[in-house]
Amino acid sequence: MGAPFGKRVTVTRSTVINAPIDVVWGLIRDFNGHDRWHPAVASSRIEDNRLPDAVGCVRDFSLQDGGRIREQLLSLSDRNHCFTYCILEAPLPLNGYTSTVTLKPVTDGEQTFWHWEGRFQPPPGLADELVEIVGGQIYEAGFDAIRQLLERRPAARTEPVEPPTPAKLVRTPVSVGAAVSGHESVRGRGMIATTYGGPEVFASEDVTAPPPEQGQVRLRHTVIGLNFIDVYCRSGYFKLAEPPAILGMEAAGVVMDVGAGVRHLRAGDRVAYACPPPGAYCDVRTMDAALVVPLPDAVSDEMAAAAMLKGMSAEFLLHRVHDVQPGEVVLVHAAAGGVGSLLCQWAALKGATVIGTAGTPEKARRAQEFGAQHVIVYTEEDFVARVQALTGGKGASVVYDAVGGDNLGKSYAALAVRGHLVSFGQASGHIDPIDIAEYAGKSATISRPNFAHYASTTADVMSMSDRLFPLLADGRLGVEIGHRFRLEQVAEAHRLLESRGTTGATILLP
Repeated sequence: MGAPFGKRVTVTRSTVINAPIDVVWGLIRDFNGHDRWHPAVASSRIEDNRLPDAVGCVRDFSLQDGGRIREQLLSLSDRNHCFTYCILEAPLPLNGYTSTVTLKPVTDGEQTFWHWEGRFQPPPGLADELVEIVGGQIYEAGFDAIRQLLERRPAARTEPVEPPTPAKLVRTPVSVGAAVSGHESVRGRGMIATTYGGPEVFASEDVTAPPPEQGQVRLRHTVIGLNFIDVYCRSGYFKLAEPPAILGMEAAGVVMDVGAGVRHLRAGDRVAYACPPPGAYCDVRTMDAALVVPLPDAVSDEMAAAAMLKGMSAEFLLHRVHDVQPGEVVLVHAAAGGVGSLLCQWAALKGATVIGTAGTPEKARRAQEFGAQHVIVYTEEDFVARVQALTGGKGASVVYDAVGGDNLGKSYAALAVRGHLVSFGQASGHIDPIDIAEYAGKSATISRPNFAHYASTTADVMSMSDRLFPLLADGRLGVEIGHRFRLEQVAEAHRLLESRGTTGATILLP
């Protein structure tokens, strides 16, 4: 017979975290993520392959002291930044335990108030001891762990496109055949942008990856992603890397070794990253570990390299820049492209009606396969008139425009009253100044988001990859790899990308 229940008790602890609410929420909302930050948790898994934010899912903790806890998610609200859970099984007699975590913004949104409240019925005589354990070893220890994690994050960037430092080109100081250890540089090959210009500026050169220092990791790339931002870096439109430099913002690979202070990675881990500074067009690389994440088994290296930057872009565009709601009409340009195809699929998963545009009937067919209910071949018909016809003259709730140029004005014309125009690229060239006064005609809003501002911290990347990876793993988001090039063929890959000749994602194989 178990111990009798005593009077129900309540444990509350609150604190203020020196970070915006989205950053803190991004760290703690993952019901399967406590093993990344809470010192009491050794490992965690979600039972029955459910998603970690699905109400009703059960997480199974292995504790550092050898104990085990099973907890069930009862509710979760991204809008209110709170979740409630209960204990199903625990080594302590926390009978009927339920707990709610709530976040609130304070001080102009730059700090976060965190309230953690639990209720349970302890056996008679154990109330004080159990309240102290829950409040101190669980709640307050969690507060401290999050603070320490945030203190280790890289400084947030304030300039639109400039990273803290330009990409570094490291050249061949190691002789051929030299022994390699964790204290020596590793020799490899890289494709160097020798100057700003066209695809012809690339040249193959020997490079080295130095031993990782504090907070760094050394990787051997297996697959490298190709993105349009690479074109902007190569041409000099974005000054993210000063030639001669290695370009590339995304890759998957294997950890060779880690520097001091790196706790979330170890040698042999399969990992991926999608972040500045550029430097992915090579087979070995030493870089900051903070933005490198482990890959789940169900996400292949090719899938990660093809989809991580594009998928993280789709995540912040659909959830943070404009939180798409069921029933909204979403217009996606370049709907068969890398980011466009993910936007179509993910917006449809969120319950939106998706209208895509594409340049050819073949790309239109592909866009429909990616989830667009309607696809307009813009070379054959006026997409503005067609959107108005499809929506009964109301227009689109939100337009995702990576084309820029003249297309941006047409996107505004296709927008509904109180619609949101999201300009996140300029594949057709420079964007001319906009007369913002015209937007009053529809009470419209316009956003010009920068990837780096949404993916510059460990918390950002964890939050976005936690949403992205389960969808890739179970196939709800599909990634089409349309083109594979050897790393040495990167110039050819750039030419195809700039000519809009690609469909889906393009990857480079070192």
